[in-house]
Amino acid sequence: MEDIVIRECIAIDELDGCVHLQREVFGLPDLEVSPRRHLIVSRQAGGWTLGAFVQEGSDSRLVGFVHTLAGVRDDNEIFAYSHMMAVAPDYQNKGVGALLKWSQRERAIREGRSFIKWTWDPMQARNAYFNLNRLGVTVSSYAENFYGTDYVTSPALHRAEPAGIRPGIDSDRLFADWHLGSRRVINLASGSTGSLASDVTSAGESPAKPEVTIDIPADWTKLCRENPEQAKLEQLRVRGEFQRAFTNGLIAAGFERSAEHPRYLLYRKETLQSV
Repeated sequence: MEDIVIRECIAIDELDGCVHLQREVFGLPDLEVSPRRHLIVSRQAGGWTLGAFVQEGSDSRLVGFVHTLAGVRDDNEIFAYSHMMAVAPDYQNKGVGALLKWSQRERAIREGRSFIKWTWDPMQARNAYFNLNRLGVTVSSYAENFYGTDYVTSPALHRAEPAGIRPGIDSDRLFADWHLGSRRVINLASGSTGSLASDVTSAGESPAKPEVTIDIPADWTKLCRENPEQAKLEQLRVRGEFQRAFTNGLIAAGFERSAEHPRYLLYRKETLQSV
């Protein structure tokens, strides 16, 4: 892969590039796009936008970005909220997303932050694997219909639907908790594997088996497009399983990829080291 330069987007044309990428990657209507003004104002409020740039002749091209907001949680601790990340279609699956997220972590640590939070659709296996296994996040909370049912959760699905017709799938979300100084995240940042075998142990046994697993559909976009009623039932099932697991104190800390049965791996907190 050609050299990628990660730096903050400050110039107007760079921020406009972030707006363009939102439209190109997410397929969102203008109502759902974060405009240039939002990116500018959030920077004045302590947030920032990191861009991934490649050199094309005498110009540099924005091929990805991650936007971070300043948030406040318990005891007035300031943390980083990762609002969105997008990578141009021709640069996806080339490691640009990982470069952006690790750069986001480094910037947050320099600013004295120890925690980053964001959401993702629990039905998206690719995002689940990236967040849990590549970045080392944990998950202990679930939001029902976070953005509302009129929110398009899949750009591929949105583009496949006839104009004005939507499947009416709720925008459920998992909350990623990225503890920047945890042992596992530090190891992943240094290039070690994301296997839970060396990071999850139970008293007297290693490695620990997950307490609970939660399967998701193998092809969520296809299911929504071809059988939206079944998709709604699957979403209700997955929602219920996560809510019961989190009520019982379990934490999602891994994901198993499979062509037929992709699934989340959930553990008891005491079996996780440095979560």
